[in-house]
Amino acid sequence: MAQKTKQDDNVTYHSFDVLIVGAGGAGMRAAIEAGSKASVGVISKLFPTRSHTGAAQGGMAAALANVEEDSWEWHTFDTVKGGDYLVDQDAAEILAKESVQAVIDLENMGLPFNRTPDGKIDQRRFGGHTRDHGKAPVRRSCYAADRTGHMILQTLYQTCVKLGIDFYNEFYVLDLVMNDGKPAGVVAYELATGDIHVFAAKSIVFATGGFGKIYKTTSNAHTLTGDGVAIIYRKGLPLEDMEFYQFHPTGLAGLGILLSEAARGEGGILRNASGERFMERYAPTIKDLAPRDMVARAMANEVREGRGAGPNKDYVYLDLTHLEPAVIDAKLPDITEFARTYLGVEPYTEPVPVFPTAHYAMGGIPTNIKAEVLSDNDTVVPGLYAAGECACVSVHGANRLGTNSLLDINVFRQACWSVLS
Repeated sequence: MAQKTKQDDNVTYHSFDVLIVGAGGAGMRAAIEAGSKASVGVISKLFPTRSHTGAAQGGMAAALANVEEDSWEWHTFDTVKGGDYLVDQDAAEILAKESVQAVIDLENMGLPFNRTPDGKIDQRRFGGHTRDHGKAPVRRSCYAADRTGHMILQTLYQTCVKLGIDFYNEFYVLDLVMNDGKPAGVVAYELATGDIHVFAAKSIVFATGGFGKIYKTTSNAHTLTGDGVAIIYRKGLPLEDMEFYQFHPTGLAGLGILLSEAARGEGGILRNASGERFMERYAPTIKDLAPRDMVARAMANEVREGRGAGPNKDYVYLDLTHLEPAVIDAKLPDITEFARTYLGVEPYTEPVPVFPTAHYAMGGIPTNIKAEVLSDNDTVVPGLYAAGECACVSVHGANRLGTNSLLDINVFRQACWSVLS
């Protein structure tokens, strides 16, 4: 079970049962599953708690029904419909059914979710999540203020430390080593020293995140350059659904820095230059809480047709001024601070300029519902797995619903180890 290390010709060699490339939410959650049963090494080009999962603000969807009636069937329907019916429906059912246990697992690890007055995990509305198959919005998002991703990342890292998981921080993976069509290990560059390391493993999990930096304006960090996806592609393996890239409606205008959908979940309203609540024209039933692709297209259309705000009429407004300051401070502290810091806007009294920003890759490394990587003819590549944003199990179809990403990394990461065990 113990990993072995040896030095030879200025190259350091390591050996593990399971090797995970990427230390964000998906990578660390997979490490936790495997850590009690095998030797696990996790390679990350960042310190784990700096991974981009920490930027996720709004919440994690689960039909707990703590605040109002809900069911996994409704969650499945919303996921399939929100993905423009291009979703793998078996995967969507698994995502929705396992959501409750995924939240409870995190709670048991110590994640400090917001609470209702009677002590249950609190839930709020999010775009595209409805009751009775689309009849009205539902409170499904479990959250920790507007820092849910940050809390998940910290909780997972602390759990990994408790389990004694081996981390190789600030190591940049250069290549995947294949042997007779099977993964044998990876080659990595140690940023601090320039040394080369070779990691051998029986099974390898790619959890390297998204690739938003292919766009000029994005909510993604500078590190999200698609390294893992590119390595897989260079090995002659296919990628899937790469044309499906989500633009989040509410990026700070001109910057792309994300303002979570939680702002609209708490009652924020999108308005054009004349102050009109324009989403009433595009989605009369759920208005500002429509799925992200609908809202982003509506915002772009308002600008295109001359109803944009600002000197260049190139953005719209997110209006929070009708909300109580105490609600804003309790539930949206980071969001409002971003507006103050980067745009000099006071959300208590002024609407915030926003415009869609490149946010999430629905496509990536093709996998089945067990997180096994698939080759051109849909056959499994033995011993190779992918999870999180770099993977494409097609559970998000052409458009991911908000709060389903933090759920995704906590559901399909477990499938990796269920196969290995």
